[in-house]
Amino acid sequence: MTPPPDPYPRSAAAAASGRATAARAASSRGLADSREFRFEAANFTFIADLLRRLAGIHLAAHKREMVYARLARRLRTLGLPDFDAYCALINSDRGADEIGFLVNALTTNLTAFFREAHHFDHLANVALPEVRARVGAGRPQRLRLWSAGCSSGPEAYSIAMTVLANVTDLGRWDARILATDIDTAMVATARRGEYGIDALQTVPPAFRDRFARLLRDPTGQDRLSIAPEVRRLVTFKPLNLLEPWPMSGLFDAIFCRNVLIYFDRAGRSGIADRFAALLVPRGFLYLGHSESLFGLTDRFRQIGQTIYRRSD
Repeated sequence: MTPPPDPYPRSAAAAASGRATAARAASSRGLADSREFRFEAANFTFIADLLRRLAGIHLAAHKREMVYARLARRLRTLGLPDFDAYCALINSDRGADEIGFLVNALTTNLTAFFREAHHFDHLANVALPEVRARVGAGRPQRLRLWSAGCSSGPEAYSIAMTVLANVTDLGRWDARILATDIDTAMVATARRGEYGIDALQTVPPAFRDRFARLLRDPTGQDRLSIAPEVRRLVTFKPLNLLEPWPMSGLFDAIFCRNVLIYFDRAGRSGIADRFAALLVPRGFLYLGHSESLFGLTDRFRQIGQTIYRRSD
């Protein structure tokens, strides 16, 4: 294996070298030789360690090909010869400018409108009526919801459509939806609120007719724009869940779906406890279909399929 250049940590290279076996090196040599850019085990280890420190995201060994595919485009843009040069750039004085591009490239952004529809049914039929009941008990007409890990916006806009369709007197409420993501490019896309026609096929027809506007394009690439009344409810902000959270008020419900799976156990536990601290008593947390809080925290109890309620 070609030794890594001095500019990036020798500890990462040593650890990668210690774990690599001669058999693995031999089996991967043919693939490596056919690639556009040389990508050594030490390069992957360096990038994986950096992403874990910066964003708490764990990249298992089987993600190596995904890392290559996503960052190869960046190497072409920068005109770099191989991943040794890319790692050296990250560790140089100019590295701070590049780290944002790296995190954006390696953050998974799969999303869809009304994905896992049972969560929006619960929001409409259970969570929002409970908020209304608290208001009826003399509390302020206030609603706060958070889409944590909002990607390009479909989840946050699905929440907003659900609220608009089920709170008929919303004009009398102080209602706000916060939507955050670590990927600044995705946040910018979400703010624009424009999507391809196919992207809104999962939106219920009545909602699509009410909450989307057709944007005609002379080239035939028509798009749909989210209606202003929906967009006004949502504020999009970049946020790294491992860094301090600027929010001080409490939320009635938090959506954090298919995000925790990218953190290690300690990271998942810590974020779950921080969510609990930002929820109203008995507030709701919605997780992704493959996620669970079992054994991570005692601050929540499960009340439905990937639906949790703050336990106190």
